[in-house]
Amino acid sequence: MKKYKPTSPGRRGMTGINYRELLSGDKPMKSLTKGRRRGSGRNAFGRITTRHRGGGVKRKFRDVDFMYTKKDIPARIETIEYDPNRSGFISRVVFMDGERKYILLPKSVAVGDMVVTSENAKITPGNRLPLKKIPTGTFIYNLELKPDAGAKIVRSAGNYAEVQSHDAGYVNVKLPSTEIRKIVDTAWATIGSVSNEEHGLVKLGKAGRSRKMGRRPTVRGSAMGSHDHPHGGGEGRAGRGHRRARSKWGKPTGKGQKTRAPKKYSNQFIVSRRKVGKRK
Repeated sequence: MKKYKPTSPGRRGMTGINYRELLSGDKPMKSLTKGRRRGSGRNAFGRITTRHRGGGVKRKFRDVDFMYTKKDIPARIETIEYDPNRSGFISRVVFMDGERKYILLPKSVAVGDMVVTSENAKITPGNRLPLKKIPTGTFIYNLELKPDAGAKIVRSAGNYAEVQSHDAGYVNVKLPSTEIRKIVDTAWATIGSVSNEEHGLVKLGKAGRSRKMGRRPTVRGSAMGSHDHPHGGGEGRAGRGHRRARSKWGKPTGKGQKTRAPKKYSNQFIVSRRKVGKRK
């Protein structure tokens, strides 16, 4: 971690990541980048559907490959780069046939290393295999929920899932949330854990860094009026007045409240529900 001299109240206690030691210093490949208009939390009608988003520094979108369609073709890691659109680092790889793509970089992989997507690949970080070929106790990331549907979960910085057991065409996987889930064993996953594990230790230090990241201020419900939020109103600092914490629209939220739909289609795949709060 990189620390700063306390030249101002905002600078005091601020930390960052020393990217010079972790990245290769290469610029993004132009053919793999494009412009992209961010919706700032708004839908097609321009209405805010996700609060507290907007502004921020302009970004270039990197076309990261989560489908991994090039199988049995080894690739060499050319660069390690920063991606403003995600917390983990990305890497530009060149395949033996000359094609280049961006992939999500695993921890402990360096420039010049070889990776491959294959059913017969070795169990080393960066290689991608079907779940049925991955032994118990292995850490994985970039995990598919359905075969050939592309990596959907376990993609944030420092995250990994763990293969726990194989049973009747399914694999029990322990996810970062502590949930244990059954996934069909023909789905693919990448060996290792996502790079940039120090991401969660960064202290922004001041509101300005949040604004540059596109995060707008979040106001506590208890600081609002009763007509704006269920927690609002009252004389002075009043309690919320009811047992469960609620969102602006009266739905249960936070503090370990269960918000999952009771009859969700994927409930049949959950072996053990995630643990919340101190139990986690």
